[in-house]
Amino acid sequence: MPVNIDTVYQRVLALANKEQRGYITPQEYNLLANQAQSLIFEQYFYDLDKALETHANNTEYSDRTKEIQERIAPFENNNVNTASVSGNAITLPTDLHRLGTVFYINNGQNVKVERVDANEVEMMQQTALYAATQSRPVYVRRSDTIMDLYPSSLTYLTTTVKCNYIEKPTQVVWGYTVVNNQALYNAAASTNFSLHASEEIDLVYKILEMAGIVLNKPGLVQIATNEETGLIAKKQ
Repeated sequence: MPVNIDTVYQRVLALANKEQRGYITPQEYNLLANQAQSLIFEQYFYDLDKALETHANNTEYSDRTKEIQERIAPFENNNVNTASVSGNAITLPTDLHRLGTVFYINNGQNVKVERVDANEVEMMQQTALYAATQSRPVYVRRSDTIMDLYPSSLTYLTTTVKCNYIEKPTQVVWGYTVVNNQALYNAAASTNFSLHASEEIDLVYKILEMAGIVLNKPGLVQIATNEETGLIAKKQ
């Protein structure tokens, strides 16, 4: 179940007002909420890398590695068609955050496409035994959204080049309507956080911390930082 965008906003406002630290507008909140979601999401991969360095425990509900993988799982997409093809230039899915395995369908079989550097592919093409082939294709990542597949002589289609990837979290929006000069929550115009429900408290304090910087309220930053430090200590 995703984290409700309005629940987090009301808690942020309540804590800010309790400490008399100022008002956070809907526009400011939406910017900070998306930044907080991105920070937490990116932290998953760092935490997973650290967790994998340690041995998993046998406790059913407290294995740190499994816990992080469960939070990433809703964002995983497998064997997905690429967005578009122009010659051997392939456009990746628009919601891609991290690219996993790339596949080329050769005679009905998924063949893993190896990633190589641009200078390496040039050398490969000059050596017959080392050159990319239909049964051993390679790709070069040209940008966040484009990759080139080799051999370039093959005919590529969006349905014959597929990939596993992790998608970006959906941008959150606290939608509202103005009534008597007051912004009132509009659920129909809103988009909730994509993160796991357990991240609600962390979102509140991250947003508060950034709001303190925006509002130039060091006290609010300190309160949020102290609470966030306590949450991190509990997770470790």
